[in-house]
Order: sequence, then structure tokens, then C-alpha cells
Amino acid sequence: MTTRRQFVQHSVASTIACAVPLVFAQTTSWPEAPVKIIVPFVAGNASDVLTRMVAERLQSRLGQTFIIENKVGAGGMIGMEAVRNSKPDGYTIASATIGTLSINQFLFKKMPHDPETDFVYASTIWENCNVFMVSPQHPAKNLQELIVWSRAQARGANIGSSAIGSSPYLAASLFKVRANIQATIVPFPGGAQSLTALIAGETDFAIDNIASALPLIRAGKVRAVAVTSDYRWPTLSDVPTTAESGVKDFVLISWGALVMPKGTPPAVLNKLSQSVQAVAADASMQQRFMDAGAKLVSSTPAQTHAFAASERIKWKEAVMLSGAKLDS
Repeated sequence: MTTRRQFVQHSVASTIACAVPLVFAQTTSWPEAPVKIIVPFVAGNASDVLTRMVAERLQSRLGQTFIIENKVGAGGMIGMEAVRNSKPDGYTIASATIGTLSINQFLFKKMPHDPETDFVYASTIWENCNVFMVSPQHPAKNLQELIVWSRAQARGANIGSSAIGSSPYLAASLFKVRANIQATIVPFPGGAQSLTALIAGETDFAIDNIASALPLIRAGKVRAVAVTSDYRWPTLSDVPTTAESGVKDFVLISWGALVMPKGTPPAVLNKLSQSVQAVAADASMQQRFMDAGAKLVSSTPAQTHAFAASERIKWKEAVMLSGAKLDS
């Protein structure tokens, strides 16, 4: 299986070989006015917090104000529509996510836009993973033991997750099938509620975002048994990946990316991408992101578009297996 890291390395090599001469041949004075980044989620949401950190550095680097505007609703589609309908001049950007670019089209029967063709992709900006957790008293010490334990339960296992349609919920749906276990997925409004239920013994194990879980893991209130990234997560380096735990093809990460409306000049797109890459090379920024529960990443426009497309394949399967629908 090609890991995300190998995919990016291969893409970097091919993109440098084919596209860099074009990138450097293009010039633009952008930005010459304030730039608006629309976050399609509430202020204080992880995506919002991480976007603000990137915007702060872009503002310093490019010498123009970067304004964050939260446009909330319909699983992020209201904010994405605002960007799609904006003038393609580089002055309105969407801070998109795995949900708005690679999952929503499978959860909603009717989409006002096509995430693949109605936007142009500049760069990824962050990623994090999900983590499997049990209570400290649970007999399973690793993911294989948890699978064996789950199969032995006559009633099946209860898996706690975030809300229906979220990446933890879909990850739990996919895990049931891949691990061949009987289980009921118990969705909660968010990670905090899911982990509270796990601690209280209301669920047998939980799958949720590492940013939500890390404080409780560090406090010893829950125990991590595996992470869903293709490498050991830096802040949980003693916790194996799902692949190391014997569950193959289960690399499921959450991520964010900057995209603009179709028709935005390539020179603007490339300049934004290169600026994000420069921000991502800053060690102090990398640490700030890790402290916030995410990894700071970057990519070229071609890599970003290809990555979002590859993600749609696995999440389409997860949505299909879950049966989740968010509209009629």
C-alpha cells in the first residue's frame, strides 16, 4: 500500500520535474488588498484555530491583511458556496476540510457545488488522526486484543464516536467491517461527550480525533491502543499505528486545505501555495500546530487536488458502509 507520505514524496518529485518551471515563470503582484479566508465552521473549532495561525503568518509574509470570516451551516456547504460564488481574483479563500472536499458529496444527495471541479486547490495546511481508546480498566492492551475481545461479546461491542457523518463515526463504521466484529456505533455531539461516556463505562471503546483525546490520554483517564495515521503520531510515539496492529489499509486522517473559486489565476494559486510551504518550514510554527493537536503540512496545487481525490475513494466506502445520510 502506498502511504500518504510516499504519495506526497512521489508527487513532489513529479511536480518539481513538470511544473516548477511554469510556476517560476509566472509572476503576480497579488495580494494588493486584504484577503478574506472563509472558515465554514464556528469560531473556536479546530479548523478555525489552525486557519487563524496560518493566516497570521501569511499576513506577515505577504504584507496584506488576512481576514477570517466564519460562515456556518449545512456541514460547511454554506461557507464553501460563498467562496464558489465569489470573484476568482485570489481575494476570497476557503479553509476547506476533509468533510467539505471529500466526504459531504457522499452524505448529501443534493450538493450545490462539485468539490472537485468548482474550486482550485492551493495547499493542504494541517492534518491529524483518529485514535482508538479504551478505559484504563479494559482488559485489551492493544488493538488485536480489542478485536478478539469484541468478537467474544455476545451482545457485540459499543463504539463511541462523534456525530453521524463525522470522520470518527465513519472510521468506526469502516472498522466494524475491516475487523469483522459485531458492534453498535453510539454517536455523540462531539469528541468531549464521546470520551465522557467512555470514562463512565457507557461504551466499550471509542474512536475519536486525537486533538480531543490527547489531554485525557495524558491524564490516564483513557488508554490509547492505536492511531489511524500511517506513522506514529509524534505526541503519542509509544502508540502503534493500525497497520502495526495488524489492521491493514486503515489510514484515516483528518485534514484541511486552502482552496479558491474556479478561474482563479494559476499565478495566484502558486504564490499562495509557495507561501504556505514557507510557513510550514518554520520549526516554531510546526510546534505550535503540534501543541494544538495537529501537524502543519503543505503541498503544491497538483498534489493537493490529487490527494483530495484519493481521499474520496476511501470515504465513499466508509459512508456507504455506515448508511449515513444527512439529507432526505
